[in-house]
Amino acid sequence: MTVATEETFDPITLEVVRNKLDGIAEEMEVTLFKSSCSPLVKEGLDASASLFTLNGTTLAQACAVPIHLGTLIPAVAEILRTFSVEDMEEGDIYLLNDPYHGGTHLPDIAVAMPVFSEGRPIALAATMTHHQDVGGMSAGSVPTNATEIYQEGLRLPPVRWARAGTFDRTLTDLLRLNVRIPETFMGDLNAQIAACKVGALRLDELARKHGNNALLTIFGLLIDRAELMTREAIRKIPEGTYRFVDWLDNDGIDMDSRVRIEVAAEIRDGEIHFDLTGTSAQVRGPINCVPSGSLAAACFAVKAVTDPLIPNNGGCFRPLRLTLPEGSLVNPRSPAPVNARTATIKRITGCMLSALAQALPDRIPAPPAGQLLVMAFGGRRASGEAFVTGELIAGGSGAGEGVDGVDVVETDATNCMNVPAESMEMESPIRVRQLRLRRDSGGAGENRGGLGLIKEIEILEGVEGAVSFSHRGERHFVPAQGLAGGGEGQCAYSRILRRDGSSEIIPSKMVTQLYPGDRVLVETAGGGGWGNALSRERKSIVADIADGKIGPKAAKDLYGHEAI
Repeated sequence: MTVATEETFDPITLEVVRNKLDGIAEEMEVTLFKSSCSPLVKEGLDASASLFTLNGTTLAQACAVPIHLGTLIPAVAEILRTFSVEDMEEGDIYLLNDPYHGGTHLPDIAVAMPVFSEGRPIALAATMTHHQDVGGMSAGSVPTNATEIYQEGLRLPPVRWARAGTFDRTLTDLLRLNVRIPETFMGDLNAQIAACKVGALRLDELARKHGNNALLTIFGLLIDRAELMTREAIRKIPEGTYRFVDWLDNDGIDMDSRVRIEVAAEIRDGEIHFDLTGTSAQVRGPINCVPSGSLAAACFAVKAVTDPLIPNNGGCFRPLRLTLPEGSLVNPRSPAPVNARTATIKRITGCMLSALAQALPDRIPAPPAGQLLVMAFGGRRASGEAFVTGELIAGGSGAGEGVDGVDVVETDATNCMNVPAESMEMESPIRVRQLRLRRDSGGAGENRGGLGLIKEIEILEGVEGAVSFSHRGERHFVPAQGLAGGGEGQCAYSRILRRDGSSEIIPSKMVTQLYPGDRVLVETAGGGGWGNALSRERKSIVADIADGKIGPKAAKDLYGHEAI
């Protein structure tokens, strides 16, 4: 058989195959959404899909959740270290979620499957889904008061769940016994398997068209080309070292101590080096972030500041280096808890981009709200049926040169959707009483920061009254900064309105009990503004007042327009 070389392929063939690979990853992603059972995936879109080469290099990614796409890289690498490709068989299925063995946090379970063509392994298909519940001390498996990982749920090192299509019944039983909603959990896992099978089927079709050897050569060429293009794009960024510091509200345990994240971004000779020295030491609470999280943040930052037309594969990440001090927030020692690491990854991403904004002021906007408010509710209906449901709520994005921020949108390393009120109400004994934009929450500026939202949720029923409630918030104490003279976004604010008329402020993170008639009222943060607010066009202020995005008082006090 003739071995294909670089000269064998014309640019059109390479581009057709590249787009086909992207299309396969997207089809896997759609399969996840269409086949899953939990609202968090069906509506919140908290799941992702990728293809990998046999050495663990990213081959193609769906347009999905950057945290998942980045953390799948070490997850697949750990699976390949544990199970050699030579020992894999068609129909094998592998699982992993342990953060200290390549995972990210326990609700995010990676499922990987080797792809065979004509009896030969050619690639791996992998998915990651945030599962609604994986056990642990609180419903939804995001206990903000956890002090060790053992409290956070079921841990899975790399394990082989199926061998040549036959599932390990003991492992299946173990999985079901350790979660609160086993049918939903298994449904989402099966959706991940279905997505991997779709990827395997489509890759096999592609290999039969081009030939195994030719296709594997094309894989290498596409990855090398992405590396070359990424290095060329990085060389266009002014060389130097750029720094930025931001703070997390607290660790969920010590509620009055802010947690520092410091990033030094060095651009040199077509490479980016992110050094997180100066970041706080690991903390008692669950905002610790294993290295896979910082890798995901850095991968997103690299893609954000380079050409979007560059093929989206592992070649893009070869010019990337990380320094993550051991024993720090970004490289904790086991058994530190990590379930709330999303907030940390988002803030790391924001710091990386804000540091690079000093080199690219016309391309990178002001910091966003940078929060993904995760709320989990769980208990039993009056009928005795168990329920666990969750929320993913965003704030506003930061404004940039010539553009306002976007209201209530996920930014940086997350890419989920707000769960619709109808979905929550169908799945659980909850009523959404109000949902609206939060006026005046975006930072003032020549270009205004994006707004957060206000949402009010009421508990309707629960066996013996008790419903477990977890609130994993951020930006309650440290606002999103403005850029180029723009104002800060408003901080987030949440409280519980008890049925007896009393009220409890939620200090960013809380695990507690709710009862029928209790309400949760959340107000998410706004993004930072850009430029001097006194320079904002009058017509934009008039439109903002008409749309209810700013009030007359803000128009006068912040924008200097008394006549409006």
